[in-house]
Amino acid sequence: MFQLSGKVALVTGGSRGIGRACAEALAEQGATVVVNYVKGEAQAREVADQIVANGGKAEIAGFDVADTKATESAIEELAKRHGRLDVLVANAGISIDGLLLRLKDEDTDRLFQVNVKGSLACAKAATKVMMRAKTGRIIFLSSVVGEMGNAGQTAYAASKAAVIGAAKSIAREFASRSITVNVISPGFIDTDMTSGMTEAMKEQLVKVVPLGRTGTAREIAGACVYLASDEAAYVTGQVIRVNGGMYV
Repeated sequence: MFQLSGKVALVTGGSRGIGRACAEALAEQGATVVVNYVKGEAQAREVADQIVANGGKAEIAGFDVADTKATESAIEELAKRHGRLDVLVANAGISIDGLLLRLKDEDTDRLFQVNVKGSLACAKAATKVMMRAKTGRIIFLSSVVGEMGNAGQTAYAASKAAVIGAAKSIAREFASRSITVNVISPGFIDTDMTSGMTEAMKEQLVKVVPLGRTGTAREIAGACVYLASDEAAYVTGQVIRVNGGMYV
């Protein structure tokens, strides 16, 4: 089950964390994976090299999802080179925290530019390819705070909630072409994004997780592989929560 041999998958923000785990897991199931990066070319290349060393197929592609034209051009070129694009994992995102009264306009703009506009730019370019094939898988990465909210993360939570609304709408638009669109909503996952937190902060967060621990990027990747597979062909417009029961 969940075999992806012959498929081509693009993972944005694939050089580290959840993106890297998804890229590696998709490759393990047989997909040719394109690892996107913005600044971390060396990291992306290391991910691709590791995938190849493990017997998989991978390459890297540098472009900023917040740059709509660059994104469209890169995805168009990728699809021409491979003759297809079967899976898009729109993972690239940033986090800027701050209480509402201290929130800067430029921070809000940047969050929406990358997390929302960037995800939509990727989906728009990918669906042009997938429509011709009359099949495809689009997987957005949101966050548990986009569903339940969190003090000090108003703008970030809003951007992640927007991703969910967008995904549900896109799912309705492209269902007739057998293109599924779903969302993975991670909870408190142990990644680079959370590494800057103090142990005390982590302990406080873990207290509200019924399973009593942080999640791993690999556990998010498992959901990604499922949604990318033929076995998930009848799943669209859904939010798959991988959060240890933090939000149910």
